[in-house]
Amino acid sequence: MDRLHIAFFGPANSGKSTLVNALCGQEVSLVSPVPGTTTDPVRKAVELPGLGACVLIDTAGLDDASLLGPERRRRTLAVLDETDIAVVLGTDVIPDAPSVIPDAPSVIPDLIGDLPVVVYKRGESIDSLLERLRAVAPKQEERFLTGDLVKAGDCVLLVMPQDSEAPKGRLILPQVQVLRELLDRGCNPICCTPESLSSALSKVTPDLVITDSQVFGLVNRALPPEMPLTSFSVLLAGAKGDIRTFVEGAEAIDKLKPGDCVLIAEACTHVPDTEDVGRVKIPALLRKRMADQVGHDNPSLTIEIAAGNDFPEDLSPYSLIIHCGACVATRTLVQARIKKALREGVPITNYGIAIAKLQGILDRIEIP
Repeated sequence: MDRLHIAFFGPANSGKSTLVNALCGQEVSLVSPVPGTTTDPVRKAVELPGLGACVLIDTAGLDDASLLGPERRRRTLAVLDETDIAVVLGTDVIPDAPSVIPDAPSVIPDLIGDLPVVVYKRGESIDSLLERLRAVAPKQEERFLTGDLVKAGDCVLLVMPQDSEAPKGRLILPQVQVLRELLDRGCNPICCTPESLSSALSKVTPDLVITDSQVFGLVNRALPPEMPLTSFSVLLAGAKGDIRTFVEGAEAIDKLKPGDCVLIAEACTHVPDTEDVGRVKIPALLRKRMADQVGHDNPSLTIEIAAGNDFPEDLSPYSLIIHCGACVATRTLVQARIKKALREGVPITNYGIAIAKLQGILDRIEIP
């Protein structure tokens, strides 16, 4: 289950940082009478009574008139994409705010849109604020990564490459999440690497095979055609994104032309290596597909990378967006990015779906 993201918006010196510190019971954000003390969004994971695991996000003042004010405002508004509840302070002095909230003394930016909003009243107790946060908190339905693909008693084979991208001594997060879910659902998971896949298949006949998308082709060739196959990234696409939109978006791969630009969007920030899926392997597959289409080895396909919170505001330059599995991002963030892409008419898909399409096995893959 995703942590509830609660973000605090308002002008400089409206008390956002003080309120975040009070909720956390510790000094998370620096507090000062100097306007502009908070320059970048500050995030703090915390457990709140009746709300459970949350992330509180302190933001810069929306009325920052300094030289860096426009950039700070941009970063503050970008937080809206990951926000589940907006707490608004000092609403009477926030500029450009035509939307009226019924219980607000004035107005807040209309960019908050349909988000649940709590307007904090100066002097209100923390208990009162928590009660109002609990009242508007979106109900999180139980959502299985594996969907309806498994049932209790099923044997599920997990094919998990342990390459240079896998952290030493640990499994990557999607593998951990799927493995734990299978145990919780009463399945019998069996783990192997691509190198030990043949040995594993000689011992068991799994009801489902889940693999890392980067070895889709290898695993597919090793399996009987009737054996169900999917990937960790495809499962994440179903749980956090809109998998039908992703499948439709993958069709744009066949329509790419020389000169087109593709955006690879990563939800996290990491230092890539030579085996990086998003920065190395998917671009290589795209360029090979383009080369096969145009008949020469150097097709002019531009590929740009957006990491972490640096998702472009203007998506019009792109012919396709390929988003990561978003294992560290929330469903709220992924859904916001999908909506932006659809609003601008840009096809969007994700790593697993795109790799299956590029390897010609998308019709073969089980969709949750």
